[in-house]
Amino acid sequence: MPNPIPMEVASSLARAAGEVIRKNFSSNMAKEWKDERSPVTATDLLVNEMVLKKLRSCYPTCSILSEEGNDCLENSDNVWICDPVDGTHNFAHGIPTATFALALIQNGEPVLGIIYDPFLDRMWSAEKGKGAYVNGKRITVSKHASLKSALIGMGKMKKVFNFFPAMEEGYDKGISFITGLSTHYMAGLVAQGEFAASFFGGRPPHDMAASAIIVREAGGVVTDLHGNVPKRYDTEMDGQLCSNGILHEELLSLIQSGKIS
Repeated sequence: MPNPIPMEVASSLARAAGEVIRKNFSSNMAKEWKDERSPVTATDLLVNEMVLKKLRSCYPTCSILSEEGNDCLENSDNVWICDPVDGTHNFAHGIPTATFALALIQNGEPVLGIIYDPFLDRMWSAEKGKGAYVNGKRITVSKHASLKSALIGMGKMKKVFNFFPAMEEGYDKGISFITGLSTHYMAGLVAQGEFAASFFGGRPPHDMAASAIIVREAGGVVTDLHGNVPKRYDTEMDGQLCSNGILHEELLSLIQSGKIS
């Protein structure tokens, strides 16, 4: 019996995860802390368990990397990468901007990506060579060609980069920065042309894989914060910049102004 079609499995799983996220959403939910800045809720763990069970059932020879727990097999060329609740910090404090993200990686390269916003019922999706979509409608990145009046999402920093110099110079150039959204949420908005770009300084693959293929299939450009295209998306990377392509080099220069080492 052939394996189920990956996009059908991914989209079905995204909607099931979204239902759990919506059902469990409240302004005063219980949470634990993986470290001083990373909360985890029962919803993260429940969705993670759902993902592992479903993917292992459908694809017994694949590996699965997830923020809340992995199921990896040696010598597997196919890797599913999941963020069960991207934006747990907001979700855990009653802010409805969390998303579910899932990507399929083959030989290190994303070939399928899903980002699902369960609160507005928006599903961004892409497969390699087939374009990007939101709820089945084809989307493309913006054609905004100037930093002036550009709307740009900015995520968390990391030790190598201080984004404050970029913000200061960016404001002088007329950029409007939006902060506090999850990584994949911002990338979805880049893909559909609402944001000109988004960037953040994280490293885990679950924060980047789904975003990368969706933005690229929408006509955008995705690199790390040094301007390099990652060779593999199933390992850690040096942050991510998603853009409409037109502003990519200018934004890299801004980000590099805050490079510490």
